[in-house]
Amino acid sequence: MPRIKLILPDHFPFTTDIPVRITDLNYGGHVGNDSVLSLIHEVRVQFLRHHGYQELDMAGVGLIMADVTIEFKSELFYGDTLRGSIAAAEFSRVGFDLYYKLEKLAGEKWVVVSNARTGMVCYDYSLKKIASVPKEVCTKFLS
Repeated sequence: MPRIKLILPDHFPFTTDIPVRITDLNYGGHVGNDSVLSLIHEVRVQFLRHHGYQELDMAGVGLIMADVTIEFKSELFYGDTLRGSIAAAEFSRVGFDLYYKLEKLAGEKWVVVSNARTGMVCYDYSLKKIASVPKEVCTKFLS
């Protein structure tokens, strides 16, 4: 069966550290696949906040996650600190992709835990309609 292979950007302009919580673990004793999606969400929220945005107000529009792709590479455990990096790319009139690289420190080097991509669509929640990506968002996210 063919596996998904994400091609990540060369540059990730935003990085944040997130401690792994006990509630992130599954019955196998490591971070569960559902928790990886939650951790990606946290990285995205911190990225947006860094730029002065929120998911419901990004320069006047909200965001909806249209799709997600996650590659699982290595286990993550309670007590690990996750380094989440994010980059925006593939802008269209109404959306863009966010790429994520999740890593943990193993000894002296950073090891990739997961790579991911979310397809984000701009949305006007008051009108219940898809909206255009604000130009200022492209400028901020690509700098």
